[in-house]
Amino acid sequence: MDDQQQDYYISKMKKIMTFRYLNNEALHEILRISNILNYQENDRIISEGEVSPYFFAVLEGCVNISVKEAEGKEVFICTIGEGEVFGEAGIFLTVKRTANVVSTESTTILRIHRKDLLDFIKKRPTAGIKFLMIIIYSLLKKLRDANQELAFERKSDIVQEDIDSIVENLMEEG
Repeated sequence: MDDQQQDYYISKMKKIMTFRYLNNEALHEILRISNILNYQENDRIISEGEVSPYFFAVLEGCVNISVKEAEGKEVFICTIGEGEVFGEAGIFLTVKRTANVVSTESTTILRIHRKDLLDFIKKRPTAGIKFLMIIIYSLLKKLRDANQELAFERKSDIVQEDIDSIVENLMEEG
């Protein structure tokens, strides 16, 4: 990769929250240990159920996240675009991926292997702590959003007034 390409990718990385607080030296090191991958529309990046020790950042383009229902139908979850990340669990755990990730257009991804990231954190603990704190914040935010969505779904499924009304009607009939 020539200097012009490096500068271009570094400028893209600075727009991603996970990398925003790292200095140029640390960003160059992250770029050095990463793979830059290019995908075309409808290319599969991650398959649900596979074990993958990678963290991904979208430098250009978009990806769709979906899961497969028991009947085999794909259910759309969300779109992740330029400046966003996915696959954070791959940094911490060796577990099966919980979703499919497919590019929606020409997409450039920065991919980092867990081992390379852990080596980076050991060599650069200050930058590593910044990186990990943002990843933890991101995961907690996703968890909170999922919890709120579940709470909303449950609330829309069962409303206390409806239950009270049903019980009251049954008591009157009995």
